[in-house]
Order: sequence, then structure tokens, then C-alpha cells
Amino acid sequence: MEIIRVKTPRGLELKGAIWGDNTMDSVVITMSGICSNVFQNDLLTASGELLSANNIAFIAGHAMDAFSCIAYSDFSTGKQKYTGVVFDDFSLTYEDVEAYVKYAKELGFKNIILAGHSLGSNRIIHYLGNTPDNFVDYFIVSAPVDLGHWFKVMPNVSECIKLAEKFVSEGRGREILPYLFGGFSPMCAETVLGFYNAFNLKNCPVISGKGETKSLNNIKINGAFVIGAKDSLTEGDPEGFMKKINSYCKHPGQNKVIVVPDASHIFYGKHEEYASVILECVENYLAATVCQNN
Repeated sequence: MEIIRVKTPRGLELKGAIWGDNTMDSVVITMSGICSNVFQNDLLTASGELLSANNIAFIAGHAMDAFSCIAYSDFSTGKQKYTGVVFDDFSLTYEDVEAYVKYAKELGFKNIILAGHSLGSNRIIHYLGNTPDNFVDYFIVSAPVDLGHWFKVMPNVSECIKLAEKFVSEGRGREILPYLFGGFSPMCAETVLGFYNAFNLKNCPVISGKGETKSLNNIKINGAFVIGAKDSLTEGDPEGFMKKINSYCKHPGQNKVIVVPDASHIFYGKHEEYASVILECVENYLAATVCQNN
């Protein structure tokens, strides 16, 4: 694994990681979930090790929120900048994903597969449904989130929203709330409200009905949807949840819905199984591409 630095148009440098290199024809870019990074999410490490061992490069794409309170290099100012989920801007999701795709394109990979896990999946759906470019050849959406439902079932959400609104009204928008938002993440008041109101990420509203499905319908390529059989954010029906999401795509019959047995939302204890599914998806896609070209 090698740490990489990917510049965004706004000047912020995102830190990601790569397994393999551009001597390989294909790369899988996986956008991580919120507060998730290669140093504490074995799902990313397992995927990188297995794919690179099979001659497929792997990039773990960390958005602004991958590390809480981590210093980043801001090339627009020439200074270090503290950021992370504490001080995130979810309205910039598109350019964060685009930065990794263009990074892979510039490295010369012939086949770019864009994947995501949890909120990372919502990020790539937003990118794929709105990009005018044709840089990505195949997608793998894993455990996406219906944010309207997520906000309803996670702890502390309503309390955090009320307190965040109070902080902002008092000019304290950059202060960190005394509660973990959703029970898992420190956030400043502005970030809490930005996350709660991030309509661009509410693109899988199959339980709550709160959001948009246009992005799914606008995706121009085919891909796979992967979910754990015990994903707790699907109202008890992981496979039905994914099939409903897929139904909004242009050609749902050409996509795959894959359920990983006994796996949770974060695939805890099932990271190797998850990595094997990703490898199989990529190998099947590449094999089908070869057949089409012959």
C-alpha cells in the first residue's frame, strides 16, 4: 500500500491509498464511508490486497471526511488546514469523487471501475448520475444508505440538529457539538446541518421516500449492487432494498444484485468475502468486455 495525494479543483489535497500501480490495465476506486479510512477499515485493506494480488490495482478514495481533525495541505493557500468530518462540506462531493477518477485517468489505467461503500456509494451515485464524462467503465455500489431513513433510526440526530441550529444562529457554526452525531461522529454545527440537508446524497430514498432517484436513472453504465444479508439499515430486507434501488436505473436487468451471507452493513468479519465478491464482479466485467471486442 502507498499513500497518494489527490488534488481537487478547490486546492484541497485529499489523502488516499493505492495497491498495485499503473502497469496494471484496470483499477478499482472505492470511495469510503463517512469517517472510514484504510487505517481503521479492514474492508478497504482486504480489497486492496486481494485485487492487487490478481493484477488489478485498487485505490481507496478518502473524501474530506475520512479523517476527523487531520491536517491537509491546501495548495490554494500554501498552508496546512484542519478538516475531516468535523469540518466537512458535503456539497463538494462531486469534485471529491471526480478528483480520484481523473487521478486514475491521468495514471493511464485502461479500465476504471468506480465503487463505494456506505455513504461512499451515495457519493459515487451522485457523481455517475451527473458527470458529462465517460471515464468510468463499470460501477460497484455497496451498502448505500437511504439518508432519510438513516436520520430517523440513528441516535442523537434530532438533538444534534436543534443544537446545531442554535450554535449557527449564535455565530458558533464552527464549534464541535458535545454529542456524537448519529452516535458515531464528532461534527461542528455547520457540518451537521450540511450533512442533514445534503440533498445530493439523498439518492437512495427507497424506504423514506425523501430524496431523488434521477441520479440513479441518469447512470450511463452497468454495474453491481452488493449488500450484506444482515444490513441493519434496510428495514429488514437487504435484498429487496437493493433491488428497489436498482429498479431506478436505466437497465436494471443488466445489473447484478449480490447478497453476502451473514454480513452486516460494514461487513464486519466478512471483509475477505466482500473482497472476493468485488474481485469476481471485476473479473466477470473484464471477461465480458473481451468477448464483446472479439
